[in-house]
Amino acid sequence: SKVWTNLRRTETALKAGEDRAILLGLSMVFCSIMMYFMLCITMLRSYTDSVWTEESICTILNSSLTMEVNCSYSCGPECWRNSRYPCLQVYVSINATGRIGLLSYNEESQDISSECFYVPKCQKDHAAVQAVVVNISEKLKAQQQVRCYYDPAEQQGSVLLSRLYDSSAIFHSLFWPSCMLAGGSLIIFMVKLTQYLSILCEHISKMPK
Repeated sequence: SKVWTNLRRTETALKAGEDRAILLGLSMVFCSIMMYFMLCITMLRSYTDSVWTEESICTILNSSLTMEVNCSYSCGPECWRNSRYPCLQVYVSINATGRIGLLSYNEESQDISSECFYVPKCQKDHAAVQAVVVNISEKLKAQQQVRCYYDPAEQQGSVLLSRLYDSSAIFHSLFWPSCMLAGGSLIIFMVKLTQYLSILCEHISKMPK
C-alpha cells in the first residue's frame, strides 16, 4: 500500500510538471505569434511598401538652405505655437544610373516633406534648429559621396540616404520570435513524446511474456 501511494504521488508530480511544461510551450508559441503580428503591421509593411529598393553610391551636387518652412510645436495641453525650420535641399547624382534627384533622409522624412532632406523637430528656438540643419549640410558637403537608395522603376524621383528598415533589421527582428516559436514547439513536442513513450512502456510491461 505504501509503495502504491508513493507511485501515485510520483505520477501526480510528473503530471503537474508536464502540464507546466506544456503551458510554458504554449505561452512561448502565443507570444511569438503576437510578435510576428506586430512586426507584420509595422516593420514588414513599411519594408514591403518602400519603392527605394536599389542601393548605389550618390555624388552630392549641391546642399543648400532654400526656404523657411512653417511648423507647430506643443506648449502644453491643448496649446500649440507656430515656429519655422530651414529647408535643406540636397541634390545628388546616382552613380548607377546618372539620374539626378532630391535626397531625403529616409521614408519618414520623404512622407513629411519631399522637398527637404531632413525635417527637424519643431521647437521654439529657431536658431538652435538652424544650427543643427547647417551642421548636417556641412557634413554632407564634406562627404561628397554617400551610399543611397533609389527606385529602379523611377516612379519616385527622390533618393533616400537610408531606409527605415533594411533586410538586416528585418532578419534580426524575426530571429528572436522564430527562436521562441521553435523553442515552444520543441517543449510541447518533447512532453508529448515523453507521454507517448510512457504509455507505450506501460502497454509493453502489461503484455504476457
